[in-house]
Amino acid sequence: MATRGHVQDPNDRRLRPIYDYLDNGNNKMAIQQADKLLKKHKDLHCAKVLKAIGLQRTGKQEEAFTLAQEVAALEPTDDNSLQALTILYREMHRPELVTKLYEAAVKKVPNSEEYHSHLFMAYARVGEYKKMQQAGMALYKIVPKNPYYFWSVMSLIMQSISAQDENLSKTMFLPLAERMVEKMVKEDKIEAEAEVELYYMILERLGKYQEALDVIRGKLGEKLTSEIQSRENKCMAMYKKLSRWPECNALSRRLLLKNSDDWQFYLTYFDSVFRLIEEAWTPPAEGEHSLEGEVHYSAEEAVRFIEDRITEESKSSRHLRGPHLAKLELIRRLRRQGFNDEYKLGDPEELMFQYFKKFGDKPCCFTDLKVFVDLLPATQCTKFINQLLGVVPLSTPTEDKLALPADIRALQQHLCVVQLTRLLGLYHMMDKNQKLSVVRELMLRYQHGLEFGKSCLKTELQFSDYYCLLAVHVLIDIWRETGDETAVWQALTLLEEGLTHSPSNAQFKLLLVRIYCMLGAFEPVVDLYSSLDAKHIQHDTIGYLLTRYAESLGQYAAASQSCNFALRFFHSNQKDTSEYIIQAYKYGAFEKIPEFIAFRNRLNNSLHFAQVRTERMLLDLLLEANVSTSLAESIKSMNLRPEEDDIPWEALRDNRDLNVFFSWDPKDRDVSEEHKKLSLEEETMWLRIRSLTLRLISGLPSLNHSVGPENSEKTTENGVSSRIDIFRLLLQQLEVALETGKRFIEKDIQYPFLGPVPTRMAGFFNSGCSQCQTSSFYLVSDIYELDINGLEDTMEIQERVENSLKSLLEQLKDVFSKCKGDLLEVKDGNLKTHPTLLENLVFLVETISIILWVSSYCESVLRPYKLNLQKKKKKKKETSIIMPPVFTSFQDYVTGLQTLISNVVDHIKGLETHLIALKLEELILEDTSLSLEERKFSKTVQGKVQSSYLHSLLEIGELLKKRLETTKKLKI
Repeated sequence: MATRGHVQDPNDRRLRPIYDYLDNGNNKMAIQQADKLLKKHKDLHCAKVLKAIGLQRTGKQEEAFTLAQEVAALEPTDDNSLQALTILYREMHRPELVTKLYEAAVKKVPNSEEYHSHLFMAYARVGEYKKMQQAGMALYKIVPKNPYYFWSVMSLIMQSISAQDENLSKTMFLPLAERMVEKMVKEDKIEAEAEVELYYMILERLGKYQEALDVIRGKLGEKLTSEIQSRENKCMAMYKKLSRWPECNALSRRLLLKNSDDWQFYLTYFDSVFRLIEEAWTPPAEGEHSLEGEVHYSAEEAVRFIEDRITEESKSSRHLRGPHLAKLELIRRLRRQGFNDEYKLGDPEELMFQYFKKFGDKPCCFTDLKVFVDLLPATQCTKFINQLLGVVPLSTPTEDKLALPADIRALQQHLCVVQLTRLLGLYHMMDKNQKLSVVRELMLRYQHGLEFGKSCLKTELQFSDYYCLLAVHVLIDIWRETGDETAVWQALTLLEEGLTHSPSNAQFKLLLVRIYCMLGAFEPVVDLYSSLDAKHIQHDTIGYLLTRYAESLGQYAAASQSCNFALRFFHSNQKDTSEYIIQAYKYGAFEKIPEFIAFRNRLNNSLHFAQVRTERMLLDLLLEANVSTSLAESIKSMNLRPEEDDIPWEALRDNRDLNVFFSWDPKDRDVSEEHKKLSLEEETMWLRIRSLTLRLISGLPSLNHSVGPENSEKTTENGVSSRIDIFRLLLQQLEVALETGKRFIEKDIQYPFLGPVPTRMAGFFNSGCSQCQTSSFYLVSDIYELDINGLEDTMEIQERVENSLKSLLEQLKDVFSKCKGDLLEVKDGNLKTHPTLLENLVFLVETISIILWVSSYCESVLRPYKLNLQKKKKKKKETSIIMPPVFTSFQDYVTGLQTLISNVVDHIKGLETHLIALKLEELILEDTSLSLEERKFSKTVQGKVQSSYLHSLLEIGELLKKRLETTKKLKI
């Protein structure tokens, strides 16, 4: 300490131990230390705030908030207190309180640059753009620095972006921002690149493309230096907006002469050439063709230009892919436009062959050629593949040995040919035996290729991994086409084996996740998904692979955890994005700010976010309501209100990555845009059904209508009638959603295996649970009528209730009948799974829970009436008072419900016994075609599925037993 060259503030020295305790996570000691300090120094506000931080982190939120508000009320101006309060409010997710804090500080210390900038950033966190504009100008007046002035300008742009009225944006906010920047331009005060970027952004948003172009091409444009070709790219964008195709063409041509490997400029060059041909453009008789120089305006010139690029490339020591691919792209465009010049460029088949000879040993060769295979005639595909194979350096094949590559380059070339073979659909034309033969060959090549990767690190992929993946894809084809489960068990075995050699191969893991889930085994999936180490946005883009199956396979604890992972990311998004925006202001990256806002909105409106939120609440109710807490308490803790719908239906965004799996399928078998559209439609329908179900359940506790037992007059409590109206409206909406869902399911859409996952909607309808749940909600409506009108005037309603109770039991029995059968059975020496039974069981448990919540409501209505009648009977000592049959019907129904749940519990025990008794090892030993290594992995795979089924049955059984206990408490 003594060596420091300045005198330390004694308060800093006193507070240092508290900071250290908080940094090390020792919150209790921090609180104790703060208390000690406050006894000696009562006015040390910062100590009080640090104590509040310690309390907040130990779960005492209310106490922490009270302390913080005590200090905030004093309007502190010392930096320590302000910073500490900022940290505390951020942890409390109350950023709006930070703005009040610095508003007060700025009033007391009006000339503080630091406090003014903190105030600006506080407004940025909560998106107060108008106040940001004012704070920026106030800051500029105190300290006339350019960044502060442009903070204010950017805040105007943000007001224009967030304005609901586009007209207001174009006529007020953006013109004002333009005038503010023009003022700086006239005064020659533009200093940084970010300021030019901002000017460009304003002009572009105003649609003043010519003015924006003049700025970029003028003196100010010289400041755009941080990105390569930033100036040229912006010019190109403006030329396109202005449809100035001659300039587009000349600029892209000039840039290609500099770098003939830049693909984006080839595309612009071709676009502009064909636009100019379309417009029959001709150059002026005198002078330059365009502002950017010479223009190519005919197919002949384009052909010649590409040929020249290839000639130049052949002279270069470095091989470039761009010119060769541009030739194929030009052929495709000439064909599409109906020109006859394509012959001048050569035969596409020969060009692709030459390209393969040059770049076949590069992993990118397949993805490059994939785009152009549609140029090949279907009849030439086999010939083309044989031609490629002819130039791959492989060893001479013998009777018992394949022709194998001698080095990695040869392996890469052969792998490229195999990938193209699948892409051209040659594997799909084969019969089952030929496909199995291909699988054997691919696996032999995979095993051989492992020799080249012995020195690879665990984090690196093996060179031959794609052989294994391709073999698995062929096996999946067999499974999907023939229903033969032997193929899928073999696919799992190969993937598990592949994973031991390439522990970091995400494709192996993703395929394992997909197949295990389709077989109904969720247990192995949790660790697999966890090992993918999904980061940030990936929780939204690939999270659906996990959450879709989480609850539906009966592993409730893992499902809860999966939902938490996803929700944690979505909830932190709001806070994180605010920090990105602040950093963008600090470093002048203004063009990124609208992107961050759009990113935040996209995540807030994410379909996956809405799904996970809804499923998580349904899951919590399923596990806790009327088990550990009452339904009313559970709903209150979730802040659920039936009248509120927090899902942005119109703005929902599908952020799923539906191309996450590598696919070598031909175009007609691959995931299409139509598949994606239908999947989104299905997901939205299912979300609507689930959301309405949740809202209907949340409306149950509020319907309890306390009619005095001594008087059953027709009374309506304030608000209750509107609650039943809301309930009935929601029930009506559910009926419509179910009808729409049924019509969709009848289309029987089959998605590609590597495409979108179907929702649970088909299972919901086929199991009979949809009908069952709807019937139970209609029962609520009838019971409510009975409650409001009393027993005497509701004979018809009582009869309806009696019939509904009987019908509900019958419907439940039908659902149960669809759960019967074994999950895993041995048929003709092969293992057969029945995952649908597991999904049906999960739906049954959920339906039983909903019916029990409804029954609990029925009980709360019927019991007071029965007690009332019993009292009257005792008072009058009359036997003439007859108990309405609805009471007996309800008791019979409850007894029937108990019996049914007991039967389901017994059935689950039976399934467990059968699973444990299965001798899977014997099955593996009987299969003589398996090697020792394959037997080991077969045992692993089958063991994982068996164990997962047992785990699911155990959790379902435990939950049902709790529900059985609830049923026993139902008495009137």
